[in-house]
Amino acid sequence: METSGRLPDTGMSRRTLLALGTGALLLPTARAAQNHTLLLAAWQDRDDQHIGLLAMGQTTWSVQQSLKVPTRAHGLCREADGHVLAVARRPGDWLLRWHPDTGHTQWHWIDTDRRFNGHVIASLDAQTLWTTETDLDSAQGLLGVRDARTLEKTEEWPTHGMDPHQLLALPKAVGSFAAGTLMVANGGIPTLPETGRSKRELGRMDSSLVALHPATGALLGQWRLADPYLSIRHLAFDASSGTLGIALQAEHPDKTGQTAAPVLAVWDGRTLKAAGDQPALAGYGGDICALPGGGFAVSCPRKNMLALFEANGAWRHAIVHRDAYALASASDRWWLASSRAEAGLMHARSGLSTTLTLQPETPAMGALQIDNHWLPFTV
Repeated sequence: METSGRLPDTGMSRRTLLALGTGALLLPTARAAQNHTLLLAAWQDRDDQHIGLLAMGQTTWSVQQSLKVPTRAHGLCREADGHVLAVARRPGDWLLRWHPDTGHTQWHWIDTDRRFNGHVIASLDAQTLWTTETDLDSAQGLLGVRDARTLEKTEEWPTHGMDPHQLLALPKAVGSFAAGTLMVANGGIPTLPETGRSKRELGRMDSSLVALHPATGALLGQWRLADPYLSIRHLAFDASSGTLGIALQAEHPDKTGQTAAPVLAVWDGRTLKAAGDQPALAGYGGDICALPGGGFAVSCPRKNMLALFEANGAWRHAIVHRDAYALASASDRWWLASSRAEAGLMHARSGLSTTLTLQPETPAMGALQIDNHWLPFTV
């Protein structure tokens, strides 16, 4: 049975207190100045895992609020009322709601025969949450449908594949698919409960992009790439072109094929195709964002590169950036994080007309290892 709840005095469940110990969990600091951008992020600080807010200044960045979590967090979501949703990295067992200003927390643990796959989103009416999950008995993918108030699961829908990862709701109609249609990335990698993240039988990979009806979960469409070793992982929507960008992670058995594999695919409502004519980028897209003005950026940490593409998948160029990882965009700006924060965080404007590399405000902050997702909290 799934469990939710908190202790009256601490805002934490008993299970979480056991996992985290009795140390302070909230790091209260002054909220960033009005001209700072706040980004919601997850990171590791030595042996501890956190979620929190990072303030992007003119030349430096700093940690503004921080909450310790039991295990590594992955996908993050900002709710309209200022609360934050975070979910454990796959195979994960916890889902969290947190308010950075008040410190209020609400925790939820998944059934023992299910695991979270690292991503959660909220419906526009704030009544429903959707989480990507795996049935441990069958290894099949599920979309958990949850009451946004209690975090309890009310339904679950098949994703028609294995290893579902990121999902998003289309912000506007694309072809015959209405606004609100749920797009789910089935990574397609077989795993076993006892091996956790270990991959097995990659010859059985079956990665796909699916469209699901947001009210019923009905399958509206499913697309696969010609190369079965390309795992469909992360999603970003380019509103200017109405195109969905997909960051890929190659699982080829031969090193040559993996090194040269594309890191981006695009979907236009009719077809799904891998990008072409890119240089060798180790076949690993860590994160993706839509660029202001159109197109996509894909982080390639194994090559210390940021890859830039047109909305149709055509290659633009690469930017050298050590440990390029988390990406986010809003309005006319976008941001890139290095996985090791001492390498600096980059802030760029549309068209790269202005590019700044921000350094940590203190040496201690440079020790943070930032996860491969962050998103604007206030801009």
